[in-house]
Amino acid sequence: MQTVRDVMTARPTTLPVDAPIIKAARLMRDQGIGDVLVTKEGRLCGLVTDRDIVVRAVAEGRDIGITPVGALCSAHLVTVRPDQNADEVVRLMRERAIRRIPVVEDDRPVGIVSLGDMALERDPDSALSDISSAPPNG
Repeated sequence: MQTVRDVMTARPTTLPVDAPIIKAARLMRDQGIGDVLVTKEGRLCGLVTDRDIVVRAVAEGRDIGITPVGALCSAHLVTVRPDQNADEVVRLMRERAIRRIPVVEDDRPVGIVSLGDMALERDPDSALSDISSAPPNG
């Protein structure tokens, strides 16, 4: 049985709930990622994506230098444990139409599993795998 731990990206990028949006944007740029997990006292409380920043901050004219990531992150998250079956992640992604799922232990983020991670693991020759494994273009 393949577990979430086998396919997840360990040590996810996190920011505290009161960090400014600009810090999340810079982390995404510098690390070539599209999401940052949001924490409060080390516990997962949300997820902010590059799309969240554009749609919920920039498009609304918010000051990204002072607005905290907690003001625009998605707080109602589907999460999984590292020891869960990877097939369960695929099912959750399909049912909920989500692309990223945080991996938690004791409410603390330990990883993240993405649609791209699953594609690379399940079918390394697929177009999605090729796209997911390519370096960021920006």
